[in-house]
Amino acid sequence: MNVLLVDDEAVDLEWLRRRVAGSTLPLKVIGTANSGFAALKIMESEQVDIILSDIRMPIMSGIDFARKAKSINPQVQLVFISGHEDFSYAKEALHLNASGYLLKPVDDGELYDMLASLCSKVEQERERHRSVAEALSLVNQELLLRWLNDSYQDEPQEHIKPFVEQLLLMGTSVAIIESDDVEWKLPDEERRSQLAQLAQFVMRYVLDHHIGTLIVAHNSRIVLLSGMHEDPLGALLDELIQAVWAAFPITITIGIGMHAANIGQLRESYRQAEAALSAKWLLGKNRLIKDGSKSSARGALAPNVEESVSQMLQAILEYDLVLIDDCLLRLFNDNVSIAQKNDIYDLIIRITSKMHADLLQRNENLYDLLKWESHQPAVLFQFETMDDILSWLRRRFFELSELLYVKGQKQKRKLFEEIAHYVDEQLEHRVTLKEVAAQFDFTPNYLGHLFKEETGTLFSDFLNERRMNRVCTLLADPTLKIYEIAERVGYKNIIYFNRQFKQSTGMTPGEFRKKNKI
Repeated sequence: MNVLLVDDEAVDLEWLRRRVAGSTLPLKVIGTANSGFAALKIMESEQVDIILSDIRMPIMSGIDFARKAKSINPQVQLVFISGHEDFSYAKEALHLNASGYLLKPVDDGELYDMLASLCSKVEQERERHRSVAEALSLVNQELLLRWLNDSYQDEPQEHIKPFVEQLLLMGTSVAIIESDDVEWKLPDEERRSQLAQLAQFVMRYVLDHHIGTLIVAHNSRIVLLSGMHEDPLGALLDELIQAVWAAFPITITIGIGMHAANIGQLRESYRQAEAALSAKWLLGKNRLIKDGSKSSARGALAPNVEESVSQMLQAILEYDLVLIDDCLLRLFNDNVSIAQKNDIYDLIIRITSKMHADLLQRNENLYDLLKWESHQPAVLFQFETMDDILSWLRRRFFELSELLYVKGQKQKRKLFEEIAHYVDEQLEHRVTLKEVAAQFDFTPNYLGHLFKEETGTLFSDFLNERRMNRVCTLLADPTLKIYEIAERVGYKNIIYFNRQFKQSTGMTPGEFRKKNKI
């Protein structure tokens, strides 16, 4: 366990270091600091489990330091040491949820008893985290991932709600770890082996550094749920990226979201981590990326961005190239200063992050569709004018619109083929629009509207045409009587059947047989 010692008196600091180092407890002095400022700097790069700090220090008091230390790492165990028996200090220490208060000169036995108690507390907290991780069975992990991805389900399912609440006790950030380029760099067998080894490597690293809970997801991704504060977590994740780079032929990129204090923020943190990760095509791989929608050199962009991107996505889905161009021009004219090149890159991150997130809700992936990785988007940084960048984006979004249109047409054709097949199978029973709509999870009104819009034919006319085609096929069998054929295709009234057939073909069933010499 890592111990940080803080005291502005060099002699007291050295005494404390020797006592802690000389104990038989599993403790490592990770650093010593003669001021709160120096101690906080150590905490930004090191995982600290226990802090022993003088309470009276110049400029930044021990109390002020403790507040900042707790904001960095809420789980850290704090013990104040003071030569002043001052009840007001003790009260503040208790208010800060300090683990103890020792008076100088500190007795060795009292110090070791306190350290033993703190070691026990830290180990219990680690065990609690291990229990949460182990209790998340594969099924519950899958349920948790589904809930994080499902923007329509407000509350997590009852099976996983206790785990989510436990994770949020001290706050949780979501980070998504993604392997880079494995789809084209490695053959199938090697890819599976490398990803399995990578998952084990990341798991050991996370456990060794007590970072949080891991869930191995799909698509070469691992989800990390961490209660650590942003700065030390970021430092550890940067270290993980470098460690993977040194140990594997592949690299990883990590997207990270906000520190969440409640269920709604946890899902937002996951969305931010996804958005950050999706910006790697522009920002580069083998690195840690924070939510791209928040990264702007000049602060928040104009509030019309999301609305314009939503309108542009709708135009893309409707294959409206003119409106796509209008939206793109409006976005850049309203939000980019010609003098600030960074504004362009910030805006592109905002646009692509939101568009990617919205398309994910439709089970589409912006970057997979356009294969932007293989287009080497670093070309954006080589353009000399905003017009060049706009031209590049315009071509990409036109291409996206066409891809989605063609894909949509194929999906619709497949749907109508499936509907036709189902209708043909049910023709010898009483088949209705309501029944077909239920079979394909539509409302009757919507299916009827969709059918008319896509085929130019009413569903009732389509159904009658398929039924009459079947009748013609059956009439070709001379062993079947006309009234038997009428019953087989759902007509109870032979007169009505004859009238419908004549209206459709221009002749009665009998005339049809005569004409075709049946």
